[in-house]
Amino acid sequence: MSTAGSNQDLHEVSLLADDVRRRLYDVVVAQSEAITREQAAAAAGVGRALAAYHLDRLAEAGLIEVGFARTPGRTGPGSGRPAKQYSRSSRELSVTLPPRDYALLARILATAVEGSASDRVGAALRGAAAEEGEALGCRSHTVPDALTVAGYEPVTDPAGDIVLRNCPFHSVVQEHTALVCSLNHAFVQGALAGAGEDPGRAELCPRAGHCCVVVHPVPSAPGGDLTGPATEQDGVS
Repeated sequence: MSTAGSNQDLHEVSLLADDVRRRLYDVVVAQSEAITREQAAAAAGVGRALAAYHLDRLAEAGLIEVGFARTPGRTGPGSGRPAKQYSRSSRELSVTLPPRDYALLARILATAVEGSASDRVGAALRGAAAEEGEALGCRSHTVPDALTVAGYEPVTDPAGDIVLRNCPFHSVVQEHTALVCSLNHAFVQGALAGAGEDPGRAELCPRAGHCCVVVHPVPSAPGGDLTGPATEQDGVS
């Protein structure tokens, strides 16, 4: 990381020191879809004009992204014009003082592992990832808590799957996809094991804009019967 790049990131991250701006940023990045300034303002509890000012400042700094789309269900004058919408940015900012470049170290190590003639190093890395995940799972109240601490941003979708909205290793996974995804998988499996849950619920399932791992819900009992075995009190001897 260059000093100039680090200073620029520091300037942009410092914009979040403003309380209103930080609330609006948190509202935008928590959404799975882009939202309008009206929606962001309502969620953050501020006026539309104030929200518009701060959202545009965040967009200018690259902390969020801006697009335009027609708002469904809107009628009246001007309803056909595309409205400005905001979504989370794919840009990664990192600030360390003094400057450090851990992503460079990760890329060097990943390149070395992929260049190895055998899978022994890769297997050792997956084992280490599983151990780290298990330790975190043991320290956490729930699996989503553990994955939140690790930076995965877990959310539960309508099907009951835990999907991960962020890959903590995004800058490295672009060049070393298979290796990093296997480490993600091992880490999440370890977190499940550490929390006393079935590691087999974690599945590699790559999708755009998300981490490559999905955690499936606990399977229901066969036939949907969760009442347990019958007893004499149930009329069965």
